[in-house]
Amino acid sequence: MSNERLRTQMTTRRVTTLDVATALQVDPKTVERWVATGRVPHQRHRLATSELLGVEETYLWPQLLTGDGSRGSSNSEVVAVYPHRGAVPGELWDRMVEQVQSEVDVLVYSGLFLLDTHPGLPTSLADRAARGLRARFLYGDPDSSTVAWRGEEEGIGENLAARIRLALTYMGPAMGVDGIEIRQHQSILYNSLYRFDDELLVNTHVMGSPAPSNPVLHLRRVEGGHLFDHYLRSFERVWVDAAPVDRAAAS
Repeated sequence: MSNERLRTQMTTRRVTTLDVATALQVDPKTVERWVATGRVPHQRHRLATSELLGVEETYLWPQLLTGDGSRGSSNSEVVAVYPHRGAVPGELWDRMVEQVQSEVDVLVYSGLFLLDTHPGLPTSLADRAARGLRARFLYGDPDSSTVAWRGEEEGIGENLAARIRLALTYMGPAMGVDGIEIRQHQSILYNSLYRFDDELLVNTHVMGSPAPSNPVLHLRRVEGGHLFDHYLRSFERVWVDAAPVDRAAAS
C-alpha cells in the first residue's frame, strides 16, 4: 500500500523525491519505495523526513502508533484535532485559501469569520473560477426557524441571522460568477465544513456552545480513506435541498 500521507505532504511542501534523498543522503529510489510501497524507513530517516516536511513522525507513518497497517488509510486522513476553532493555526487557513486550485465546498450558518480574516476571498475565487475552479457555499437561511433556534441556543438571538446577511453581502463579488454557486439551507447542522481541494476542516457543533468554542478536525483526503468522503456526502445532502441565492436577494 502506498504512503499517500507522505506523498501528499511532499506535494504540499513542494518537496521532491530528489530533495528528500539529498537531505537524507540516500538513493532517490529508496525514497520512491517509501512512497510507492509504504515501506517504513529506519528511525533516523523517519525523523529527518518529518523534520524536513514539518510534521510529526507518526503523522507520516501512523502505523507506528497503531501497529496495524491495515488501518492506515482512514487513520492517515486525520491530520490534527484542535480543541476549538481559535486553536487552528492561521497559517493553515491562509494556505488552504491561497493555494486552492480546483474545489471549494463550505457549509455553515454564517461563517463570517472566514470572510473577516480573508476579505479578498470572494474576488480571488471569482478570478480563479475563470481558470476552472468550482466553489459551492451553503449559508443558513436567515429567515428560517432553524437559524432562529440556533441563534437562541448560542445565546446571540437575532444576531446570527444578521451575521448571515452580512456574510452574503461580503460574498457579492462571487455571486453570479460561472463556477461559483451560493445557496441557503434550513438544515440543522451538526458541524460546519470548510473544504479546499483535498483538505477539510470540520468544526463540530456542541449543544449550547457557539461554533468558535467547539473542536475542529483537520482531514486530508487519501486513497482508500473513509472520513473525508463521509463528511462530503453530508454536504451533498444539504446542497440538494438548499435554495439558490442571487445578488439581489443578498443585498
